[in-house]
Amino acid sequence: MRIAVLSGKGGTGKTLISVNLAAAAQTSIYVDCDVEEPNGHLFFKPEGVQDEETAINIPSVDEELCNGCRICVDFCNFNALAYINGKLKIFEEVCHSCGGCALFCPENALSEKDKFIGKVQKGVSDNVTVNTGILNIGEASGIPLIKKLLNENELAGGSPTFIDCPPGSACIVMESIKDADYCILVAEPTLFGVHNLNMVYELVKLFDKPHGVVLNKCLEGENPAEEFCLEKGIRILGRIPFDDELGILNSNAQIAVREKEKYRTMFSSLLQIVTEEVRHETVANP
Repeated sequence: MRIAVLSGKGGTGKTLISVNLAAAAQTSIYVDCDVEEPNGHLFFKPEGVQDEETAINIPSVDEELCNGCRICVDFCNFNALAYINGKLKIFEEVCHSCGGCALFCPENALSEKDKFIGKVQKGVSDNVTVNTGILNIGEASGIPLIKKLLNENELAGGSPTFIDCPPGSACIVMESIKDADYCILVAEPTLFGVHNLNMVYELVKLFDKPHGVVLNKCLEGENPAEEFCLEKGIRILGRIPFDDELGILNSNAQIAVREKEKYRTMFSSLLQIVTEEVRHETVANP
């Protein structure tokens, strides 16, 4: 069971929810796909952490073999290659690592080399296996790193997996949710929160993913995000109150369900609701 937790912007509480759901489960896997700025590990403080470098393949040219035919330049749809002043120029930042240029080179002047883009960290925090992706500063895309994080072999087993997605609705978010069984959308009770909720709502509809909403930072009175859910017929999975104590625990990088029984009860109840939703979807759409 793979549960993706996403929101239209940062700061809505998706890490709060994904971390506490993972901790509330008997055993679980937590995957931090917010590779540009991961912070789930600050809460879990995993032990026995192991680092594994992640690389992509990029082309390398043997200038003595290259005759300037430009077949590779014409092939590349991303303009990662150009022939300038009698030499082949490779723009690594826009290369998509498809390998086609080397495959089509008639002189075998192109080969592939590794370019390290980041690392995956793996550790354990009590009942949770913690997987974190850390993208190197300046890298154009975190998609290869996210693919490695979500590799089936690495996440094997029957434990539920909670995917802490990047904020927004860009390609890295699409990569994070594409194999998810269920998506939890996190929303704030403001008009701006509705705008960001709508972004991810449209995304999960595009991917035809079963989904529901957790309303965070709820206050008494009008809640535009709740009104949006009722208007669109979106299942509201739970409501988390605007709570000073919860906010203090979260700002101190403490996992609420491990600190207070009332929060364990709250997130365990939410976990049960989400689990039942996934089972329902599995039966309805085997």
